[in-house]
Amino acid sequence: MRITVLVGNPKPLSRTRLTAESVADHFPGEDRLVVDLADHASRLFTWPDPELDELTARVAASDVLIVASPTYKATYTGLLKAFLDRYGSNGLAGVVAVPVMTGAAPDHALAVETYLRPLLVELGATVPTRGLYMVMSRMESLAEITEEWAKAHAGVLSELGARRA
Repeated sequence: MRITVLVGNPKPLSRTRLTAESVADHFPGEDRLVVDLADHASRLFTWPDPELDELTARVAASDVLIVASPTYKATYTGLLKAFLDRYGSNGLAGVVAVPVMTGAAPDHALAVETYLRPLLVELGATVPTRGLYMVMSRMESLAEITEEWAKAHAGVLSELGARRA
């Protein structure tokens, strides 16, 4: 199974990335790509860009795509939106996506379902589970929180693994 972790945090190697990778650990498969958009920020508005074109193709070829963003102004970052804007309508068709957002407080916990999920669906991705909203003050419990999320969605996760096997 090809798993991609797409991180829209402007800070490289962020806690948002750690959270997304922890979610990805619950999917079967050894073929993992991590795209930290902070490493590509300076070129997101450059067309054509062969490296970004290849990267968008690799992301669209994923079986499972974990899309993660910190919560900025009650929604996902412009960095993430700029990358996803490189896709046309249904550019993520056939991809199973899991939205993940992080934030300082639970006040914006619905942003993952209200804003990020519809964006992924608009791009044609299938989003079969609830997303995960991770409150940054709980980072010491990250493994337990993502394990709890995975247990809540065990049926979907095992079905994905069986279909891809």
